[in-house]
Amino acid sequence: MKKKNIILVAVVAIVLLVILYMCSGKKSSSKVTFENTKVTRNDIATSITATGTLQADTVNVGTQVSGLVTKVFADYNSVVKKGQIVAELDKTTLEADLKSKIASMKSALSEWQYQAKNFGRYKQLHAKQLVSQSDYDTALDSYDKAKQAYDVAKQDYEKAKTNLGYATITSPIDGIVLSRSVAVGQTVAATYSTPKLFTIAKNLKDLQVVAKVDEADIGNIVDGQRVSFTVDAFPDDTFEGVVKQVRLNAGASNNVVTYQIIIKTNNESMKLKPGLTANVTIYTSEKSHVLSVRSKALRFTPDQTLVGKDAKIVDCNAPHKLWTRDGNTFTAHAVQIGITNGIRTEILSGIDEGQQVVLDAVAAGGKSDMSADSSNQNSSPFMPKHPNSKKRNGGTN
Repeated sequence: MKKKNIILVAVVAIVLLVILYMCSGKKSSSKVTFENTKVTRNDIATSITATGTLQADTVNVGTQVSGLVTKVFADYNSVVKKGQIVAELDKTTLEADLKSKIASMKSALSEWQYQAKNFGRYKQLHAKQLVSQSDYDTALDSYDKAKQAYDVAKQDYEKAKTNLGYATITSPIDGIVLSRSVAVGQTVAATYSTPKLFTIAKNLKDLQVVAKVDEADIGNIVDGQRVSFTVDAFPDDTFEGVVKQVRLNAGASNNVVTYQIIIKTNNESMKLKPGLTANVTIYTSEKSHVLSVRSKALRFTPDQTLVGKDAKIVDCNAPHKLWTRDGNTFTAHAVQIGITNGIRTEILSGIDEGQQVVLDAVAAGGKSDMSADSSNQNSSPFMPKHPNSKKRNGGTN
C-alpha cells in the first residue's frame, strides 16, 4: 500500500511539473517585443557581381624574315618609343642578296636602254619602208621583253631591300615591354607564320577589365554603367571603371553560358598590373537621396494569435505593405516600391518620410534580427517563411 502511495505521489508531482513548465512557456511566449525602423532618404544601387582579368592594350612585335638574332635592345619593362630599334637579325645573307639584286637590276636596265635605242632606229626605218615588217616586229618584241625583265629585276631589288629592313626590328608604338620571347643567338623562322618576339603595352595608365557575366544578368548591363572592383594585391583599395563594351559572342563552360564585358579603368597610380584578377561590381541602377526603408519591414505581418485578442489589426489589400503601430493597433499602409539592393527598398508612395514602421516582432527569448541567415529556432513568429528556406544557405532578400 505504501509503495502504491509513493508511486501515486511521484506521478502527481511529475504532472504538476509538466503543467508548471507549460504554463511558464506560454507566459514567456506571450511577451512580444516590437522593433521599429524609420522611413528615411538614402542612396540605393542595384548591382551585379562578376570576376575578370586586368588587361592592357597590347601589340605583338614579330619578324617577317628568318635569321639569327644578333642584338636585343629591349627587355621586360623597357619603355620604348615608336620606331625605336628593339632587336636585329644577322644581315649577312640579306645584304648579299640585295647586292645581287642591284646588279641584276642594273644589267636589266642596261639591256632595256639598248633595246629602246635599237627599237627607235627600226621605227624610223620602218616609217620610211627601209626595213621589213618582220624585222620591225622583232625589234619591238625585244624591247618589250627587255622592259619586262627590268621591271622584274626592279621588283626583286625592292623586295630584297625590304627584307633587309625587316632584319632591323622596331617598336610600332610608344609603350612598355610586357614580355620578351627572344634572345641573342636564337634563330627565328618566319616561313609559315610571324614569330612573336615582344609584347608591348600601349599605355599602362589606361587598362581594361575583361569580365564574364552570366547569361541571366547580361540583359541588365549596358555601356556606360559605373563599375567598382577590387584586386587581391590591394585588398583595401577600391578602383573605379566604366562599362565600355558588351560583347555579343557567348562562351560556354560546364553548361554555363557567359558573355564578356569590357570595363575601362584609369591607372594613373600605376598600382594595377595586367593579369590581376578583379572582383567586379557593376551598378545596373543607382538612385540618390530617395525615400527608402529596410527591406525587412516589407516582410513583416502581424498575427492575431500572437499579438493578442485585444490587439486591433487594420489590414489592406495590397502586394506591398508597411505596418505602423499605435498602442495595440496595427495599421497596414499600401506602398509602391522601386529598386532594392536587398537591404533597403525604395518607397515611391504610400508613406511619409520620418514615419516609424514595424520592422520585426520577437517573442521572449528570441532574437530581434530575423534576417534570412538567422537560425530557424529564433525566427520571428510574424515573418513569412521563404518558400525555399530549407534550400538557402543564407543571404538577405
